[in-house]
Amino acid sequence: MEATRIDIPDHAPHVLVVDDDRRLRDLLARFLTENGYRVTTAASAAEARAKTENFVFDALVLDVMMPGETGFEYARSLRQTSQVPILMLTARADADDRVTGLEIGADDYLSKPFEPRELLLRLGNILKRAIPVAGNGNDDPPEIIHFGPFSFRFERGELRREDDIVRITEREREILTILGAHAGDNVPREALSGNGIAANERTVDVQINRLRRKIEIDPANPIFLQTVRGIGYRLLVDR
Repeated sequence: MEATRIDIPDHAPHVLVVDDDRRLRDLLARFLTENGYRVTTAASAAEARAKTENFVFDALVLDVMMPGETGFEYARSLRQTSQVPILMLTARADADDRVTGLEIGADDYLSKPFEPRELLLRLGNILKRAIPVAGNGNDDPPEIIHFGPFSFRFERGELRREDDIVRITEREREILTILGAHAGDNVPREALSGNGIAANERTVDVQINRLRRKIEIDPANPIFLQTVRGIGYRLLVDR
């Protein structure tokens, strides 16, 4: 019997599963795919590193105990250049391992064997919290941003075209606030939906299209509010 094909949308969260256990990799890949994720797998840190050079991932599910470079070592190296969410897996229930992983910068930790639904919940939670931050993450957000003839003042939630106020809805204001606070960075749809549930991503797309009609000369070919394929959106502002 031919396996049922599962069509995953391009904007679904893309997860890299890194584990030297082929059976577990395949099980996780199938389970996450069935639950709406795009999944890439790697059998080692070296293979994971090669794949992160070609793809942008929304999260990593990373095994600790792997031959060669361990999950701890790879996570420590990764944190020097990336804040991608990391859910670490281990066969050891040692509290020291958990502390080490969190100190390195892992977002969450799960001991094997685990209930797949718990992994799904933990992965969803770290994706909800993950909003890319411009620069080093220590800069205060600006009071106002400018893009073309428009300006957006954060404190008032006020959008203007030159001297004229542009009427926007509360949800459009929330979206502009998130995108503006991380101007120039890729912001995932989950962060804009407010709850990370894939079913609500269509609503985000509709709201983005409405906002584009207010700030773009040609909404079908946006200059300021751009789509980032496979991730979400970004707002380009004047520097």
